[in-house]
Amino acid sequence: MDPATLVPDLSSPEIQAFATGFPLTLLHAGITILLLAVGATLYALLTPWKEIALIREGNAAAAVAFAGVLLGLAIPLAVSLAVSTSVRDIAIWGVATIVLQLLAFRVVDVLLTGLPQRIQDGEVPAAVLLVGAKLSTALILAAALTG
Repeated sequence: MDPATLVPDLSSPEIQAFATGFPLTLLHAGITILLLAVGATLYALLTPWKEIALIREGNAAAAVAFAGVLLGLAIPLAVSLAVSTSVRDIAIWGVATIVLQLLAFRVVDVLLTGLPQRIQDGEVPAAVLLVGAKLSTALILAAALTG
């Protein structure tokens, strides 16, 4: 066996494609994760109840509800990432997605009156209903992004 064949050819098209594409993949994923963190932080700051504090106190309903927020933001952000062709696209559509999803979350919170108090009281079924509503709006928004 020739030892030269055991060493990959660093000039192969596959290696070059990886060397070019992988840093770009990391950049795109990093921007999207940053947008997710910004969206989740904005949501936490804008809600009338303090989910993070409730989670730290062991409130399972608040944890379920906040997990729904994360998924509800991540789904349309992931679709935005998939259909975007540049960092600028990701940023523009990511911000638009966050704004629309936060508005949709607010509408859901208003329509499902009484749920925030029930979540504060630790009622997991109320949190599950809220998560279902938020994921539903996330899926619809994600589908809208694909045109």
